[in-house]
Amino acid sequence: MAKIERFEDLHSWQKARQLANAIYDLTEHPIFKKDFRLSSQIQCAAGSAMHNISEGFDSGSNPEFIRFLKMARRSASEVQSELYLALDRKYITQDQLTTSYNLATEVKRSSTA
Repeated sequence: MAKIERFEDLHSWQKARQLANAIYDLTEHPIFKKDFRLSSQIQCAAGSAMHNISEGFDSGSNPEFIRFLKMARRSASEVQSELYLALDRKYITQDQLTTSYNLATEVKRSSTA
């Protein structure tokens, strides 16, 4: 197996990037976009998952990397919770929730140290 030298090569970061882009796509819908607080919060949480993985990778130590992976998992959980609120407010459909929720689950699973 090749040595991973860049955070971009991490499967967890790639999945988190997909999640962040999926969330940004959802929040571009006009009805969702009007709820500035929720759309901003879910965007921040999705971006945080991605950014924590990259930041942890470059931390220089395994314990620190693990700490950042845990933060990334928590951010992915926050996205999942916020997706339910978006569904309850009728900003997204059940299918959209399921797709994004499953992607967040993949981020959490791939960020396990």
